[in-house]
Order: sequence, then C-alpha cells, then structure tokens
Amino acid sequence: MPTLLMITPENSEINKFRAHQLNNFTQLTMPYLAGFVPEEYSIRLLDEYTEPILFEKVDLVAITVNTPNAPHVYSISKRFRELGTWVALGGPHVTLNPEEAACHGDTIFVGEAEETWPEFLKDFLSGSMQKAYTSLHVPSLDGLPIPRRDLIVGHRLTSGAVFASRGCPHNCSYCSLKKIYHNEFRTRPVDEVIKDIGSMPNKYFVFWDDNFFADPVYTKALLKDLARLNKRWAAQVTACSCEDEELLSLAKSAGCLYLFLGLESFSEQGLRDANKNFNKIEEYGKVVNKLHRHGISIQAGIVFGFDSDTLDVFETTLKACNKIGVDGVTASILTPFPGTSIYEQYKKEGRLLDVDWDHYNGKTRVAYVPKRMNCKELLNGYNEFRGKFHSWRSIVKRISKSRVNIFYSLAMNYGYKRAYRNFTRLGIGERSDESLGQRMEQHLRNWPR
Repeated sequence: MPTLLMITPENSEINKFRAHQLNNFTQLTMPYLAGFVPEEYSIRLLDEYTEPILFEKVDLVAITVNTPNAPHVYSISKRFRELGTWVALGGPHVTLNPEEAACHGDTIFVGEAEETWPEFLKDFLSGSMQKAYTSLHVPSLDGLPIPRRDLIVGHRLTSGAVFASRGCPHNCSYCSLKKIYHNEFRTRPVDEVIKDIGSMPNKYFVFWDDNFFADPVYTKALLKDLARLNKRWAAQVTACSCEDEELLSLAKSAGCLYLFLGLESFSEQGLRDANKNFNKIEEYGKVVNKLHRHGISIQAGIVFGFDSDTLDVFETTLKACNKIGVDGVTASILTPFPGTSIYEQYKKEGRLLDVDWDHYNGKTRVAYVPKRMNCKELLNGYNEFRGKFHSWRSIVKRISKSRVNIFYSLAMNYGYKRAYRNFTRLGIGERSDESLGQRMEQHLRNWPR
C-alpha cells in the first residue's frame, strides 16, 4: 500500500501573525483533495502550522503552493526528492507559473484538480505518472466528495471550512482569480453543500468562497436550508451585495456571525486603481449600519499602496474606519501576485523589486516600487495603522459603538492586537526595512535613465 503525505506548507513570517489570531480555520485544499484518494493508499495530512515535517521516506508527497511560500515549498520538495520520494505540486502558484514549478517537482498540476488528481492517483498505482497534468476545461462542482476532516491534526486549527461556490464575477487589479478559474463562476448543488456542513461537528465554520453573495438567488436558497443546522459562520462578500435586505435577513437567520467586506480604499482613485468601481465610498457607512441592524459584524479588508496613495492615506483610512464603525480590519500591503493586472503593469514599468516570492506576502514585505511614497514609508505606515487601529482605545470605542457580537469582536480584535505586538517584539518590521533599503538601492542603480 503506497504511503501518501499531503502537506499544507507554512509561510514562516505570516505564521508569526497567524499564531496569535483566535479565529484560525484550516486550509481546505488538502482535506478536500484527500476525499478523492482511493482506499489503496495510506494517507496522512500535515499542516506545517501545527506540526513540523520530519522528512521521512514516503512513496508520494503532494504539496499545495501559494506564491509567498513557493521558495519554501521548493526546498521541501528538494529534500523529499533526495529521499527518493515522488513529489507532486499544485495550487495557484503552480497554475500561474508551471515552467518554474516543473523544475522543482516530479509532477505538477495546472488548473483545477477535480479530474486530474484522481487520474494521477491511478497512474501512480500503475507506475505511469506524467510530468504534468493540465485541466483542459472547467470542471463541474457537482458530486464532490466530503473533505477528510477526520485527518486534520492540531488543536490550534478550527477544521470548520467549506465552499459553496468558486470564482468571482469581478476582476480586481490585485486578484488572479479570473485567470486561475478561466473567468468562470460556479456553484455547488445546495443539497451537497448542506450535507458537507452537516457532516462537520463544528459549531463554527467559515465559507471559503471568494464571493459568497455573488449569486444572490443561489445564496438565498442555500441560506434557507442552512438555517435548520443551527451553525455559526462567516463569509467573504462585496459591499454592494449587502444592499439586499432579504439576503442579510436570511444570512442572520442562518447563523451569520460576521462578514468580510473588501472595502480596500476610502479614495475614489484608489478604487479605480483596484478596478473596483462598484464599491461606493459614500455607501460604506450605510452598509455597516445595515449589517449591524441585522446583528452581523463587519471585518473590513483594506489595502495600502495603490498608485494614488500618499503618506496621509494611513491616517485618513484610520479615521474613516473608526467613523463608519467597522468591527475589525484586515489590512494588507498591495502585492502584485503573478496572474494579476498590476503584476503585468509593474513588470512593464520596471517597478517589480524582484521575484523572490518570499517577499510577496502582503504583510511584512513590499514587492514593488510605490508611486507616491517609498517602500519603507509604505511598510512603516501600514504597521503604524495596525498598531493604532488595534489599540485598546480604538477597540473599546468601536465595540461600544456597534454592540454586535461583542465577545467575538473583542476576541478577534485582541487576536490581531497580539499578532501586531508579536511582530513588533520580534523586530520583523525592522528587518524588513533593512531588506527593503538594500533592495531599493539595488533597484535604483539598475533604473533605466
């Protein structure tokens, strides 16, 4: 019986942040793909966030690759291949950079793997593995297996994660979904999603959908059935989709605890830079109030570093977030991931600092040359925003204003506060500043004149 190890790799710097959050949900990719594995295999899941890799000889290792952890994954792959283990690589970064990934694995998967992964597993049993398995069309989401949550190890992870749809109808400049999913948005059958959720022992779970409210007719049908399960959950949606009162009412009745809203910017030009003109800044406050009336908390997504952003963007955004009363914020540094329009733009303009994918994590590094500030100013402004927003004064003021899901909001904000404090204590920002300075100096020396 061949032994199969399926790895969810870490990003060491992000883990220093993630370890202090109180709402950690396991990544769904490997438990989901494990559902396709036939009984001929002896299978084990490993999440580096909860346990180290021992690098013992197994027959087959499968690793999912995101851009920020690609160099780390390649080093993992190298060590296993030296042991004689066959290594298969897949995930977004492999799909967008197949030639690069092919140099670091024995087999790569390009595109969605619902059809190619089972095909490969059969080939492996017969010893006829191919170098690359490419999804030639968009696979159906009907009849998918239940994820193998029983294989998830580690008390620090919450295993309640599910997806009801895949893709997004929008095309934000910093997002690669359109390219990965071939401009397709699809949904799973409602009854299969309900069965999936019902199989989880967890009271709390998260929808891993890219845009849970993208198809309101579908979502309403799902929420009506979900209400019977007495669960509590969160999801990612767009602000404009929250204008639908019926949708919000059904969400609350079905157990919605909080929604992640990608506000991104409080600047009209910033939203144009993001190709997110469907966001209306003047409606942000109304959306927040509406969600609070329904008893739903708001975690706002904010991005710093758009070409129109100046040094005052950090203080302006801080005041705006506090004014409209969001319960929490997930802030990120704009990152030009491969497959996005800003990656192609910055590459054409000579503004990419490097292609060291470690620097593409959106939290501790800046990977490009901003237009209206330098890299150090962007990183420092971002960190200063996080420190101020997650100060006790700010937390208490915001929670007192919303009075929605008070305990959860307090715990979530405290987790972010601890994470920021840990970043500061470990001096990550300082080390990043030094690295940025060196890279900026090198970049300016090479700048065409």
